[in-house]
Amino acid sequence: MTNRDGGGPVAEPPFDPLSADPPRSAHLPAADVIRRVVEPDGGGMRWRRRAVSPPVIVVEDRFLTGSLNLRAVEFPYLLEFVRCRFEQAPDMRQAKLAGLEFQNCWLPGLQAKNSRCANDLILKETTVDGLVDLVDAEIEGSLDLKGSKLGTASGTRALHADRLVLAGALLANNMTARGEVRMPGLRAGGNVNFSGAVLENPTGYALNGYGMHVGGNLLCGIDPASQEAFSATGWLFLPATRVESDFSLRGADLRPGDIGGAVDGNDPAFDVTATLIADRIRVEGNVELDRELRSTGTLRMVNAVIGGSLRLSSSDIDVSGDAAPPWPHRALHLDGTQISGDFDARSMRLAGQARMVDVSIRGSLLLDGANLRNPEADVLLGRRCDIGGNLDARFVEVAGNLSLQGAKIGANMDLRGTRLVEPGKHSRTGDPLPSVDIRAATVGRDLILSAGHRPFAAHGGVRMHRAVIGREANFDGAILGSSLSGAALNAHGMVAQDLVLTVGQAPRGRVSLRHARCASLDDNDKFWNTTGKLDLEDFRYEALAVPIDVKDDATIRTRLRWLHNALQRDYKPAPYDQFAAVLRATGNEEHAATVLIEKQKWRYVAMSDGFRVLGPGVRLWSWLQRSMVGYGYRPTRALVWLLLALALGSLWFGIHPRLDEINEQDHLVWNPILYTLDLLVPIIDFGNKNRWQAPGASQWIASGLIATGWVLATTAAAGMTRMLRRT
Repeated sequence: MTNRDGGGPVAEPPFDPLSADPPRSAHLPAADVIRRVVEPDGGGMRWRRRAVSPPVIVVEDRFLTGSLNLRAVEFPYLLEFVRCRFEQAPDMRQAKLAGLEFQNCWLPGLQAKNSRCANDLILKETTVDGLVDLVDAEIEGSLDLKGSKLGTASGTRALHADRLVLAGALLANNMTARGEVRMPGLRAGGNVNFSGAVLENPTGYALNGYGMHVGGNLLCGIDPASQEAFSATGWLFLPATRVESDFSLRGADLRPGDIGGAVDGNDPAFDVTATLIADRIRVEGNVELDRELRSTGTLRMVNAVIGGSLRLSSSDIDVSGDAAPPWPHRALHLDGTQISGDFDARSMRLAGQARMVDVSIRGSLLLDGANLRNPEADVLLGRRCDIGGNLDARFVEVAGNLSLQGAKIGANMDLRGTRLVEPGKHSRTGDPLPSVDIRAATVGRDLILSAGHRPFAAHGGVRMHRAVIGREANFDGAILGSSLSGAALNAHGMVAQDLVLTVGQAPRGRVSLRHARCASLDDNDKFWNTTGKLDLEDFRYEALAVPIDVKDDATIRTRLRWLHNALQRDYKPAPYDQFAAVLRATGNEEHAATVLIEKQKWRYVAMSDGFRVLGPGVRLWSWLQRSMVGYGYRPTRALVWLLLALALGSLWFGIHPRLDEINEQDHLVWNPILYTLDLLVPIIDFGNKNRWQAPGASQWIASGLIATGWVLATTAAAGMTRMLRRT
């Protein structure tokens, strides 16, 4: 070629394999690649000897016309194509090749089904506008797809590699695939690396790796060289996959695609909007879904086995879309999964439900600083989950409910400073469901629902029915409940060593400690000032955290006022009996008697309210027992009353004229003290009251003393009987 002004020849532009109209000078019949093996210096090909055999055939900057057909051929040369364009897809089916490389090439496809390659198979930075077929192929080296572009459109297959066997690794860093990357049954001796790759198949599987066996790491994260993140639109389908080391999706961007018509939406166990489906996957190392991983669909690993830790820290899983809460889709589905290490989800952002039923975690579940949202529904459903270490969920923002019924936690359950709002509602009553539900759960050490630098708050309350706490249940500074119609705390049948109820504000809603048991109780006035009903039936505690001194009458009066107000003026004897038993166990008999007197007082008030006609009489009888003998718990009061009546009667009869004998023939010595004593003491006759005649006012005084004596005797007898029978 020459210049227009008659100058020297013009250099041809470099060959562009992506150009659909390559220059005529670059044309080379594909058949000549094979035919000219014996003429290696012709037709744009050259021999290149390497340090080891076999030799290499290099084809550069050529447009290969026709078909490169090596079907069922045993070809003992390494084929290397650099910046080449193929008119037709090379046919390597059933071929036995020494090695094959395409670098910066363009192919309409590659047929290599059932082929055998003794070295690496490389398609590096190569564009394949069609299918790469490697079904049942065997590669004794690695498959290198770095920077390549495979496939043409969604709904087609970009790579078909069922049962592909690799002695080395699959390297697909920064690869772009439009269509399905299909490789179920893949066997790779080394890593399978999709770091920085872009997989797009919105109407189906982005990556179908059912039953793969990866001898090294399965990497679908950020490529360290380009810093590009792995991206997938469509399913990552990896059920029954086995990974001998780590499985990483760190920093990945996952989108589910539009696949609603391809599944049965009526199956409640199926996740329609999944981005990752890895049921029964077995990973010997860690599963890393952390470091800003973003998924707008479900991450599903049901019945998986993870030999290391599951990491979700700083990830963002959001299945909310544009729908109003509660959202129908799960964000995380891990039912039946076994994790040998920790489950680290610190600072995770999750919108949707995290379903973890029957999950086993030998280490700890870490949720510190997370943001979990599934308003008006369960945001964490972990029934019967088994956690060997701690459940740490400190300073977490939760919109929804934490349901951990029947969970087993080996050490602490720490929700210090966590805030739970927007609980669900009961479908029938409309009452708020508990924000924290640990019914029948077992916590090996401490349950910490207390304040840190901010209070623990549960707007739906806490339900811990039949929960067993190994050491301390701590509600110090907590805010429980938000609705008078709901339950602020349901600890029915709960068992703990220490129960700390020094709440931050009065619980809003019902509080139940029925049948609960603890060794030590620490409380405050705010707890007893609950705005709802307080159920203390058969609540047993052995001691108060702050003992009451024998001389501290003010504290007894205060606690009795708390108790009466908390019972909303209903008569419940068991709380008084329990309080008295605790005082008696510490040797504080006087204060125990005070508590039991208060119990009897409210007992008679309740009885009088039940008898409209006889109510005043019941109240009078109660007043007499309380004032005279303290319902039998203060028997010395009867003696005081008796001495007072004796003194007053003796004074009366002593200052008035001597009484006349009834029988004039008797000559008695007048003694006003003995006469008064005879009047006061019933049944026993001291020989005075029937021998003297009391006229006028003295007659009424004598009758009053006789009545007083009978009242004192009967109340004392009733009280003494109760005192002797008390426990």
